[in-house]
Amino acid sequence: MKRCTWCNLNNPKYIEYHDYEWGKLNTDEKYLFEMLILESFQAGLSWQCVLNKREAFKEAFDQFDVNKIVIEFDEEKIEQLRNNPNIIRNKLKIKASISNAKIFKSIQEEYQTFYNYLCTFTHGKIIYETEKTTSTLSDSISNDLKKRGMKFVGSTIIYSFLQAIGVIYSHEKDCFLYKD
Repeated sequence: MKRCTWCNLNNPKYIEYHDYEWGKLNTDEKYLFEMLILESFQAGLSWQCVLNKREAFKEAFDQFDVNKIVIEFDEEKIEQLRNNPNIIRNKLKIKASISNAKIFKSIQEEYQTFYNYLCTFTHGKIIYETEKTTSTLSDSISNDLKKRGMKFVGSTIIYSFLQAIGVIYSHEKDCFLYKD
């Protein structure tokens, strides 16, 4: 089977992610939060690097429980995360993930769900496009999240996030999962 060219065929985690997760619409709030946090940690790195550490991130970030992160993650927890060799230990990204959790939660409170918030930009539609790393959609969402105070949510990160959660469907034309 042919897959998207970015999929490292030597990495079983990457193949599984590509085949069963990436590009499939997932509106589960916990998943949306997880992907937003993981994508923000990707900034300047490869997705493969983040994906290989995903299980360690889940453990370190309490299964991406946004409520626990908002309430329990303090300076002591930040230092604990900075000393965890199994995750990306960038202090700015760690602090941003905690701050972003609070903003994510406030968006949930404002719109009932984070997905409802995204739908104010997408109108609930799935966008089919390939060979892009940003779009007017990712620009708009990125700008709004930045206005709300989120960090590490540039247009490229948000575009990747939208691809990951299936709002933007980008499987390449030669990929067995390609759809018009």
